[in-house]
Amino acid sequence: MKYVIGVDLGTSAVKVLLMNQEGKVCHKVSKVYPLIQEKSGYSEQDPKEWVEKTTAALKELVDQFDADKANIEGISFSGQMHGLVLLDKENSVLRNAMLWNDTRTTEQCQQIYDVVGEERLLQITKNLALEGFTLPKLLWLKKYEPEVLEKAAVFMLPKDYLRYAMTGQIDSEYSDAAGTLMLNVGEKKWSKELCELLGIDSKLCPPLVASHECVGTITEHFAKLTGLASTTKVFAGGADNACGAIGSGILSEGKTLCSIGTSGVVLSYEERNDRDFSGKVHYFNHGEEKAFYTMGVTLAAGYSLSWFKDTFAKEEAFEKLLEGLEDVPVGANGLLFTPYLVGERTPYADATIRASFIGMQASHKRIDFARAVIEGITFSLNESIEIFRESGKKIDTIISIGGGAKNDTWLQIQADVFNATIIKLSSEQGPAVGAAMLAAYGCQWYKSLQQCAKVFTTEAKTFSPILKNVEKYQEIFRLYKDVYVQTKKLNEGLKEFRKN
Repeated sequence: MKYVIGVDLGTSAVKVLLMNQEGKVCHKVSKVYPLIQEKSGYSEQDPKEWVEKTTAALKELVDQFDADKANIEGISFSGQMHGLVLLDKENSVLRNAMLWNDTRTTEQCQQIYDVVGEERLLQITKNLALEGFTLPKLLWLKKYEPEVLEKAAVFMLPKDYLRYAMTGQIDSEYSDAAGTLMLNVGEKKWSKELCELLGIDSKLCPPLVASHECVGTITEHFAKLTGLASTTKVFAGGADNACGAIGSGILSEGKTLCSIGTSGVVLSYEERNDRDFSGKVHYFNHGEEKAFYTMGVTLAAGYSLSWFKDTFAKEEAFEKLLEGLEDVPVGANGLLFTPYLVGERTPYADATIRASFIGMQASHKRIDFARAVIEGITFSLNESIEIFRESGKKIDTIISIGGGAKNDTWLQIQADVFNATIIKLSSEQGPAVGAAMLAAYGCQWYKSLQQCAKVFTTEAKTFSPILKNVEKYQEIFRLYKDVYVQTKKLNEGLKEFRKN
């Protein structure tokens, strides 16, 4: 039996998954690492932590593997998008990585619009300038840490740096590069025009390869650290959302994914590179060749629930926190939550807005608040679904993965809020499975990713919308959308009083 490993480099932890040729998960290991948040709006990590924790996770995984290590044929990656890693001429890390949820670059986003223009930016990149993207981070460093940028020889995205640490090879791939705001998404090449207009040296851009492409084997040094065979093939991998789509079988027109991790996404497969969403949703290259996907993002999806637990039930397990969730009626007894803890992405692209509980009264219990948080996260994701539907896309079936797929009540809430059938897969580890599938396809176990998906993904449960709940949620959703409008100025006024 042959095996592959999928590595998912997330925001809070790295997950490694061993899968066999039958698409079964044989072992999985996870290792956590911290965020570094020195000021309000700052979010960084030490890239060395990614390497150390992934190395430890792989060693633990391989130690559990009792067959010939050479049977682990390939390894590939899924990774958090947009993060900026800078290397010098000796390939040493110059500073902490600035992450996707770092929002210090509002000034640089405006600079991009002033210099390039919104219309031209959309023509090239198919996306608006948002604080989390990589290009604004480079411009921020150019202004505030020019001495660091001057030493830089190449920039890398998080999972690409991790792969470099294993192979010694520097590459990026299209699905992750699309999230830098420096890739011509339609032409699949770095935009020299954008680099020249904004004064960024295009030599900083790494070579581009396809997601399933083999970029080498692991080094002898890394083989010794982990116990893997030095013949283990390494494949480029993809952005976490592209891999989540692959691992959930979102590989043909009409398929839609809801993934709730630290952030939350609604993602829809696209065959064409010329659809016009006017920048309301992201438009990226898929990990599948000659394909794309459109995507709406809730910045603090699962993070909102984690924040709530850490603040009000730190010592309790999630299962205890959510006990009785199914007994709370639709609308959380008149309590409404907007999940803007770190600003919001879709549809507002607003780094200043912050979260609200609306409608609190003395009779509310903690479980009402928990239900309101879950409903608020789901409402935010529904705003992306609304954009897709308004563009003419039919969305009646959605595959749900991630933390939101672990609780049946939450899955039913998704069905009712989205007014769509929700499918739960037998494994909710979408991005890691997608990475493993890229390795399996790269190892030529299958002729296509679609063929691979038939083996690696299976449906476990289906949730249908309940009409009376759908009607209630549609009414509450209208109120939910009003909260942003009503609190925008309030949050702008409160900004100067926030703790740094």
